[in-house]
Amino acid sequence: MSRVKDMTSGKPAKLLLLFSFPLILGNLGQQLYMIVDAIIVGQGVGVEGLAAVGATDWTYWLALWVIQGTTQGFGILIAQYFGEGSREKMRKAIAMSIGLCAGTGVLLTGICLLIARPMLRLLQTPENIFNGASAYLLTMFAGILIVMAYNMAASVLRALGDGRTPLIAIVMAAVTNIALDLLFVFGFHWGVVGAAAATVIAQFIAFLYCFTVLRRMELVKLQRKDWHVDRMMIKRLFSLALPLVLQSILIAAGGMVLQSAINRQGFLFLAGFTATNKVYGLLESSAISLGYAMTTYVAQNYGAGLQQRIRQGVKSGVGIAVLFSVGVTILMILGGKPILSLFIDTSSSNAPKVLEIAYQYLFIMSCLLCALYLLYVFRSTLQGMGNTIIPMLSGLMEFLARVCAALIGARIWGETVLFFAEPGAWIAAAVLLVFGCIWKFRKESHTFSD
Repeated sequence: MSRVKDMTSGKPAKLLLLFSFPLILGNLGQQLYMIVDAIIVGQGVGVEGLAAVGATDWTYWLALWVIQGTTQGFGILIAQYFGEGSREKMRKAIAMSIGLCAGTGVLLTGICLLIARPMLRLLQTPENIFNGASAYLLTMFAGILIVMAYNMAASVLRALGDGRTPLIAIVMAAVTNIALDLLFVFGFHWGVVGAAAATVIAQFIAFLYCFTVLRRMELVKLQRKDWHVDRMMIKRLFSLALPLVLQSILIAAGGMVLQSAINRQGFLFLAGFTATNKVYGLLESSAISLGYAMTTYVAQNYGAGLQQRIRQGVKSGVGIAVLFSVGVTILMILGGKPILSLFIDTSSSNAPKVLEIAYQYLFIMSCLLCALYLLYVFRSTLQGMGNTIIPMLSGLMEFLARVCAALIGARIWGETVLFFAEPGAWIAAAVLLVFGCIWKFRKESHTFSD
């Protein structure tokens, strides 16, 4: 119980910071998976290997975000019941979530393994990297059930205000991943497959630790009656999760269209984008973590009927978002090139060109990073209040922004437009979410006790 945190009392800014910090470290560790893969592949396999890993990004993210949307939606209801003090309903929600995740994971694994190679063809993956990209993606998809299990366990922990356990789990997994990357790629010479296998095994380590902690919590010890099928509970879980899943699909679909446009520019352009996308994972990690903190904070207080605390939390979240984004922007502008160089084999004759492309993209993203952080604050606020429709519509805005940049902008103004596709998607989504939050607060103000 010591790791559980009730966020219905205490200073909002302090709660958000204390909850966000371990999540930031945890997400940084999780991003380290992909970064280590990219660095080791880039150095050990070469530019083509790096491009092969990059060509899979949006396809893999589609599956990953479906998983995260599902587990995050389930976690919202768990957090609301926790804030409400309804422990029996909370345990029932956890049991139903586990069952739904198991079924979803099996179905998703089968679908992803079937569509992996056709999807890479559809995205016009360059022929010289196609086999490597296919092998990497199939290996990652083989571990979907493991990724689902970890995300569900982490979602339950976050719903209860425990950000410490996912942090420890990810640190353990990161160490495992680095060791196995070096062994599989440099020792066994398994190439991109070795990097993917290391990531899957590391995720399993993270799940095992989270599962062990959950089993020891009296609060979530499930009884036989909790496993009895509750159709109304399942309906409510799906009502929260499905819009988030659709949101994820829309975002990923737009990213795939963008990926196709990037692929058409050649493998050097793709390698540059890949290097920056790996760094982007680090940029986004603190925004995601703040979003998780906001979701838990808002959901618990929404369950308790405390509107004023939610408003205070949003104000604190915005302030934290601005400060974080400005700090990260300065760091990336000043230190971006040395960081990007880690992903590129500098002995290659193509290295200067790849680095130039990568830094140009990183500079533009860094300058507009504040929009990404605000996006997560307002999207997570709405999700915590049980509204997942407006966040889904914000995913549609991201989709349209990326598609317009890839299919229209790039054809008219050239490849430079592709650098602005991602930040443009953030801005479009953030504007909708701000107005969505204002509407939500006005609509439900009469239902709160404070």
